Amino acid sequence: MTLAGLPAAQADDHMGVKVTPLGSHEGEFCQLDRALIFEDPDGTRILYDAGRTVAGPDDPRLGQIDVVLLSHMHGDHFGDRHIGAVKQGACGDLAFPVAATPNSNTLDIVKAKGAKLIAGSEMPGFLAPKLGAMGGNKDDVQLARFGAERQVGGVKITTVPAAHSNGLSGHFIDGDMGKMLNDAGLTAYVGPPTGYVLTFSNGLVVYLSGDTGVTAEQETVVNRQYGAQLAVLNIGGTFTTGPVEAAFVVNELVKPKSVIASHANEPATEGGKVKPGTKTDTFIKAAKMPVHVPLSGRTMTFDADGACTGGC
Repeated sequence: MTLAGLPAAQADDHMGVKVTPLGSHEGEFCQLDRALIFEDPDGTRILYDAGRTVAGPDDPRLGQIDVVLLSHMHGDHFGDRHIGAVKQGACGDLAFPVAATPNSNTLDIVKAKGAKLIAGSEMPGFLAPKLGAMGGNKDDVQLARFGAERQVGGVKITTVPAAHSNGLSGHFIDGDMGKMLNDAGLTAYVGPPTGYVLTFSNGLVVYLSGDTGVTAEQETVVNRQYGAQLAVLNIGGTFTTGPVEAAFVVNELVKPKSVIASHANEPATEGGKVKPGTKTDTFIKAAKMPVHVPLSGRTMTFDADGACTGGC
């Protein structure tokens, strides 16, 4: 017995950080799955990169959301459109029938939930007045630049650099300016993209890579400064690190105890099992630490050292 008489397994669950993927197909890891919910032991709930696989603010899987994190403003993360319900289309040929522009899935959720939206670089300068124009509270949008920190509940939140692009599509901009950008094939400047480091009340430190290539800060900041024990890392290639490059990041730079694969851009599983020969399979085999596959709706629990104590 431990922790006020609870059995060890229940104590770990009580003190652990819960991570629940919100993908397009229950029990699978599909092509454009991005969204994760983190729940601190104190009950604070954080939605990371809502993207297209959260069925809007009325998605029953969301529940209470205290904070929304946005790594960058590409449509598959900001949410230019989204599913109407779970299991629409095939895992590798998804349907996103609900348009969310010009507002975005992210801002619709923030407004409906009364959540804080935390983002870095120049993004809040666009997001705050847009949320206000939607009838939300523009002060709910909060800036966290590199090296700075916000705290919500027991969770400390900071941004870290990501090597990627961050153009804002004209579809998110009302009026002539948005149309001119689209007609010219251009995007608006909203500053560099970011990743995040979250420090939870049980001591667990989590690195959220956003979309990124290899960066020096993955070693100097994420590993040496913050000592991240759990990493959520993109593995899809072409637009971000691929599985081999991502394995280098976790094996040689971040060196976490556990990894959650993300942004694979493939139908990675069938029947909840990783398909041989996929990028996800390649990454799992190349990484030197446990890699956990984010099966939609399946909650994983992690202790302060980054070890999975349930659901993995």
